[in-house]
Amino acid sequence: MDVRAYTMIGAVVLIWLFFGVLNETFFTARNLSNLFTQMSVTAILAIGMVLVIVAGHIDLSVGSIVGLTGGIAAILSNWMGLPVGVVLIGTLAAGALLGLLQGWLIAYRAIPAFIVTLGGMMVFRGILLGVTNSTTISVSDKVFVALGNAYFSRAFGIILATAVIAFIAISVIKKRKSRKAYGFEVAPLGIDVTKLVIYGGVTLAFVLAMNSYKGIPFPIIFVMILALIFAYLSNKTTFGRHVYAIGGNSDAAKLSGINIKSKTMMLFVFSGLLSAIAAVVLTARLTSATISAGEMYELDAIAACVIGGTSLMGGVGTIFGAIIGALVMTSLDNGMSLMGMESFWQYIVKGSILILAVWLDISNKKNKTTKS
Repeated sequence: MDVRAYTMIGAVVLIWLFFGVLNETFFTARNLSNLFTQMSVTAILAIGMVLVIVAGHIDLSVGSIVGLTGGIAAILSNWMGLPVGVVLIGTLAAGALLGLLQGWLIAYRAIPAFIVTLGGMMVFRGILLGVTNSTTISVSDKVFVALGNAYFSRAFGIILATAVIAFIAISVIKKRKSRKAYGFEVAPLGIDVTKLVIYGGVTLAFVLAMNSYKGIPFPIIFVMILALIFAYLSNKTTFGRHVYAIGGNSDAAKLSGINIKSKTMMLFVFSGLLSAIAAVVLTARLTSATISAGEMYELDAIAACVIGGTSLMGGVGTIFGAIIGALVMTSLDNGMSLMGMESFWQYIVKGSILILAVWLDISNKKNKTTKS
């Protein structure tokens, strides 16, 4: 991880300490469990958004896609009485199709992403109002509802913590061996051991905190799985390297033979698909689809990415950073709600932090340019 990532982790710790001192409820197991569950929707959206921004685009429609695909899920489940498997396939297919449509317009018809997704934000919200008759649709299927409200057993949590710590230890050992084999400088063993102790301690603390309530919530596991998949996609595959190359310098990427159009379209397919997954989690958690579902979620997702170190200029950003950014945003929401702060203050604080994050990003780029 880079310095920015450690800085954001430090910011999360400070935010938690601040709210923990002001309100003793913040550090209760129940509230922490609720906090991570609330974070899941923003985190899932941010995973898709970070790749879109890295490629030099923006997606303002994710909130409306969440609302529309959530409505579709509720209609398929409640009005049509279809089994959960069919509901999930239909919902995810709808999200991917909406992303495909927007990606095609952006990539192959050269319409700016800002315009396409701004239009999509309004169109999809309008379709939601039309197909639901502007009403709330309840979801009663117990299996579907469990996707947003169930918890894994405490034993599963312990197994997960053990697996994560073992994975981190193996990764550290492999990295050290690889660097030695190629003659690169290797960090002192004490530093790697310290990192392992910190990461392992955080993992164990998280699992114990969740287990002291009801166990690890289902939505958090979804976030972990998606984060691993897309982190691998962005860091270990040709597709991921091409996305960063496009965002860094699209002209150079084109001259090097990268198919920019197909890569761009796929990014929006992923964004639509992840929005549909977020919709499933949100609809299941609320046990209903509402016409206001997903409103302003696109701004939370963008803010999470920027706060987590993604540059709006493209070419820079990580999945891990976006997750940390989502945790920052949700922690602020949760803490201010516990303190009874009015909603307008929450908008002011989150908006100010977003502006500060962008300002710091621009300042860092200017400083690097000046030094070079």
